[in-house]
Amino acid sequence: MRQTPDRAVAWGIVSRRTKIIATIGPASESPETLRAMVEAGMDVARIGLAHGTLDEALGRMRRVRQVAREAGRLVGVLVDLPGPKVRTASFGHEGVDLRVDAEVEIRVGDAKSTAEVVEVDYENLLNDIAAGDKVALGDGQVLLEVVDVGPDKAVGIILHGDVLHGRPGFRIPSDRLSMSTPTPEDMANLDAFVSEAVDMVAVSFVRSGDDIRRVDVEPHPAGPLVIAKIETQAAVQNLDDIIDASAGIMVARGDLGTECLMEETPHLQKRIIRDCIAGGLPVITATQMLDSMVQASTPTRAEVSDVANAVFDGTSAVMLSAETAIGAHPVATVATMARIARRADEEFDYVRWGEDIRRLRMTDADAPTSVTDAMTGAAATAASELNVAAIVCISASGFTVRSMARFRPQTAILGFSTSARTIQQLTLSWGVVPVLAAESGSYEDRVSEALRLAKEAGHVVPGDVVAVVAGMTEATDVLRLVRVL
Repeated sequence: MRQTPDRAVAWGIVSRRTKIIATIGPASESPETLRAMVEAGMDVARIGLAHGTLDEALGRMRRVRQVAREAGRLVGVLVDLPGPKVRTASFGHEGVDLRVDAEVEIRVGDAKSTAEVVEVDYENLLNDIAAGDKVALGDGQVLLEVVDVGPDKAVGIILHGDVLHGRPGFRIPSDRLSMSTPTPEDMANLDAFVSEAVDMVAVSFVRSGDDIRRVDVEPHPAGPLVIAKIETQAAVQNLDDIIDASAGIMVARGDLGTECLMEETPHLQKRIIRDCIAGGLPVITATQMLDSMVQASTPTRAEVSDVANAVFDGTSAVMLSAETAIGAHPVATVATMARIARRADEEFDYVRWGEDIRRLRMTDADAPTSVTDAMTGAAATAASELNVAAIVCISASGFTVRSMARFRPQTAILGFSTSARTIQQLTLSWGVVPVLAAESGSYEDRVSEALRLAKEAGHVVPGDVVAVVAGMTEATDVLRLVRVL
């Protein structure tokens, strides 16, 4: 059941550049709610595989495709593989209050967790933890210290308590976890989504570039964009190798904040975003961005500032997790995120960002990306100094478009491709309006088709000057200034 976007899709005037990813779950999976979330600003739908069945997840993806097609909108789909996620047995729907200073037994099992006994569904549990470990449950809501490990159980003391529901994660230090990523189950599930042309896949618990290289899919755009989740200390240490192996990065702050010092997390977020964007990779900032809206109808002011600061850091997309998957107000949450991101976009320091990216990228004239760096940098400068109406990027794979987007120009980026897969994948890229163009033979024909579509949609009018950026070889090697007729 492969879906491709209609070239007649209404792609509208750019009013928000930072993209929004919303997780689809029980609270948001109905066609009516999905349609309202698309209208509210959802650019990419995330399908998590940590909960529920594969058939349920595939059903959600199909409904997203159907709703997007009916709405005449492009919505990307990201499937999130759970990886070697160690989870507890269920605390139940009502939840269990784990209180500070309480002593709990930790055992291998999958029947039931209580305030006295936490069962963990992982057979190597007692081999992989040690006395002195501080273990986070869930996204860090509960923190316990392991004080003793025996042959059939461990003992822990609750350092930070909270109410836990369902089957939260049990965070074993990544340098000792004996499981590898992606797991065989991950790959089996991914095969099912690849057969339906999923746009992106997020890989959990990445510790090195080799973890990403083990994801056996065709390179994008024929296969999905492979996105590495940075959530371990090892991933931070091996970031350059992971960037080299990946097509995108997710800053998974919940788990990352349990492996690294809490006060280091904001600084790691800034560094990861900067390094990845400089390399032309889209970056997602995730976890607890509007967490209070799981229940409340409005976010806290601290959460609003958090989202805005992620935009100022240069993130390509901000992600909603439980807020839309199980929250009470999924549509309102997307709309709120869209308003915050749109306002932050207005205050983004475009000039300084472009200068910083040029400085980071113009260090090696012999690098394989030097031609692309020079041409996209020149296009960003021309767009700023000449006040061009739009930057028209023509690309089969999306490489030229993503390379252009890293400079964060104030001018709209119109990403044209004859590949339906490329267009779907560009829904993740900052500031990009993806457009499916008709097949055409020559470079001049492609430029004419792009300008025709841009005029029809109202992005440009006769007399405007646009910057046209394209790759005629493996690099982005063409920049022209064209007056619209």
